Amino acid sequence: MSDTTQQQPDDDGNPKFGRLLIVLVLAVLLVVAITFASEAYYS
Repeated sequence: MSDTTQQQPDDDGNPKFGRLLIVLVLAVLLVVAITFASEAYYS
């Protein structure tokens, strides 16, 4: 990952932040789903 391609002042960082937020939400949902599934499986 090179920082030279991501330094575009015209995008204001909003698409990058939105993508990061989506990735974080998906990661949290994945962890919650795995936790809930394992809890249901072991009980």
